[in-house]
Amino acid sequence: MIGIVMFFTALCMLLIGFPVAFTFAAVSVFFGIAAGFIEIFNGAEEGALLLELIQEGWIEGISMFEFMPYRIFSIQQSTILMAIPMFIFMGIILQKTGLAEKLLESMGFLFGEIRGGVAISTVLVGTLLAASTGVVGASVVAMGVISLPVMLKYKYSTQLACGTICASGTLGQIIPPSIVLIILGDVFQVPVGDLFASAVGPGLTLVAAYILYILVLSYVNKDIAPAIPADPSRGSKKKQVIRALVDIIPSLTLIVLVLGSIFAGVATPTESSAVGCIGAVALALMYKTFSVAMVKEAALESVKITSMVFGILIGATAFSMVFSYTGGEEVVEHIMLSLPGDEKLGFIIFTMLAVLILGFFIDFIEISYIIVPILIPVADTLGINPVWFAILIAMNLQTSFLTPPFGFSLFYLKGCAPAHVKTTQIYKGVLPFILIQVIVLCIVAFYPEFFGMSASV
Repeated sequence: MIGIVMFFTALCMLLIGFPVAFTFAAVSVFFGIAAGFIEIFNGAEEGALLLELIQEGWIEGISMFEFMPYRIFSIQQSTILMAIPMFIFMGIILQKTGLAEKLLESMGFLFGEIRGGVAISTVLVGTLLAASTGVVGASVVAMGVISLPVMLKYKYSTQLACGTICASGTLGQIIPPSIVLIILGDVFQVPVGDLFASAVGPGLTLVAAYILYILVLSYVNKDIAPAIPADPSRGSKKKQVIRALVDIIPSLTLIVLVLGSIFAGVATPTESSAVGCIGAVALALMYKTFSVAMVKEAALESVKITSMVFGILIGATAFSMVFSYTGGEEVVEHIMLSLPGDEKLGFIIFTMLAVLILGFFIDFIEISYIIVPILIPVADTLGINPVWFAILIAMNLQTSFLTPPFGFSLFYLKGCAPAHVKTTQIYKGVLPFILIQVIVLCIVAFYPEFFGMSASV
């Protein structure tokens, strides 16, 4: 049971607030050496010298880390993971071009004359930002700074406004090109292009569910999201449509270049990420926001985020190695295969609940690199389709950005919201959207054929 104890020790340390990468590395070394001592003492003959046993146990515990340099070198050579820094760089460049501001301004006036129109435009802009930038923090802050004051000015429900912005900002976790999908592609060892293609249907279904919820709520309660009167200063409706299309076309072009090249088989996700970087710089030039200082700042920020991801990955690699060595995988597999009822259905329900609950407290990167590798062998044993399973996990991880008390989107919005917007209002506002995400997750889980996927290999 040493592997299980190691897992809960690491989880407790994370909840206390220890740095993630160092927690995984330190726990791995400690329990790796402890496992070496236990193995030597269990196999020792009666009368063996204590000093010799301690020396042999220390050597045994340390020896399992001999292959760590090879594992680290293998991680650094991964062509899949090369896409992460480039997509991050692309997103930061687009964030600095003012793309979100232009989209929100145009589409807000375009849809404002219908009930819930500004909230619907926020969802649509969040979708475009997800498919072009994928940076949750930037999307939430941009929409919080621009859309939230407009919705509050026109007497929108504070809870609906906050919930819409938080939920729309997290769409970048499931709509390609998503960093979560790239990480899961590496963990599952499946083509990232397959994950991108499979995630489009569930992602757009989630968008449609958000819009349907806003329309129904606005129709039932006419005061919760009133229509905004037309602004004559912006010209005729035709001019507003043309202006909106002018603002939308550049981002759509970039989406087509990046995702279209992957889906058409012209480029790999890594190659398309390079195309995305060039496209982002081209948009910065077009919007006249390009500068060498901006590129330098975006590059430094990309290096920081990428270093954090790879630091966690190296610590998680050591953790999973010791976990396997101590027999933790066998214990987990035994528990999962002993669940009551249908083995496959029980496994899916249990894992989705576990990931959802863990998402309340720890980040999606830790879940991807620590929890998911433990589950993959069991999924393989049950004959579960890895692409479908990865999409379920990705949708579940998206929810972790909304769930109190540590949902990042909640913090991002609180940081840029007016002082009179309370944290409790933000928390209450995201609850219906969390429920919508769970419903769509259940649809993907029980009806995968609707999205062109199969639950079995």
